[in-house]
Amino acid sequence: MDMPDDLDWAHMRAVLAVAEAGSLSAAARQSGQSQPTLGRHVRAAEDAFGQPLFQRHQRGLSPTSFCERILPFAREMRDNMRRLSLVAAGQQPTLAGRVRLTASIFVTTHILPPILARIREEYPQIKLDVVASDTTENLLFHEADIALRMYRPNQLDMITRHLGDLPLGLYAADSYLATNGTPAKPEDIYDHAMVGYDRNDQIILGMRHLGFNVDRDFFVTCTDNQVAYWNFVAAGCGIGIGQCAVADRTPGVSRILPDMRLPVLPVWLTAHPALRHQPRIDAVWRALHRAIAPLLS
Repeated sequence: MDMPDDLDWAHMRAVLAVAEAGSLSAAARQSGQSQPTLGRHVRAAEDAFGQPLFQRHQRGLSPTSFCERILPFAREMRDNMRRLSLVAAGQQPTLAGRVRLTASIFVTTHILPPILARIREEYPQIKLDVVASDTTENLLFHEADIALRMYRPNQLDMITRHLGDLPLGLYAADSYLATNGTPAKPEDIYDHAMVGYDRNDQIILGMRHLGFNVDRDFFVTCTDNQVAYWNFVAAGCGIGIGQCAVADRTPGVSRILPDMRLPVLPVWLTAHPALRHQPRIDAVWRALHRAIAPLLS
């Protein structure tokens, strides 16, 4: 499909934002642009195409049939603009600038703070943006420069490095053990309260793999939030699974049944190949590797 000669990418970006959000107000919230600006850009795109692109209804705006036909081209334009920005970012020759790092909420809360402080001390010209998220940020579209994850990334054409594995163990608050006793052998777990996940079945499947015949009713306190989970264990709600690097330095918490072999958490660093060797990305990548390596098994 041939595009009009006077078509502006900013106008098409507004059309795409409104089409995907379903209304001007929702698109404004998601894009960070004002509603009047988006409205002007949509009207400019309609003028360029010589026909309306949206129909109004009670719940907002819906694309016309013509708009539905051009949306795939708009998405392709957006993808190409993102790729172009990655290439441009990769050519920046100095350390000065921002690095956007994403990691899980738990790792961001318990592991990254002293590491980031050391990076800032070593590289004061680098500014850090940290996305604490348990969802997968899309490095291909520059939602992050570096991802630190506890699973192997599945995005194609990424540079990845397996740093090692974080060991896991069973832990309980000293206050809980003082009241309920300390399990002496694995089967004693059945006589204790245990903290579990809510909708995530990882712990159930992991315990079954270890030979424990449990279901969700076995767990007395449940949450899928990793930070809250560990706080529940540390507060004495029951026995729970902890990352040894964090749990071993949590006051008032002790490891139990240390000879039990639990699964490990693989630690992966990932970056886009267009950015990996850009000086400030490389500096943060190497600093993360150096800092995290001593925590791994």
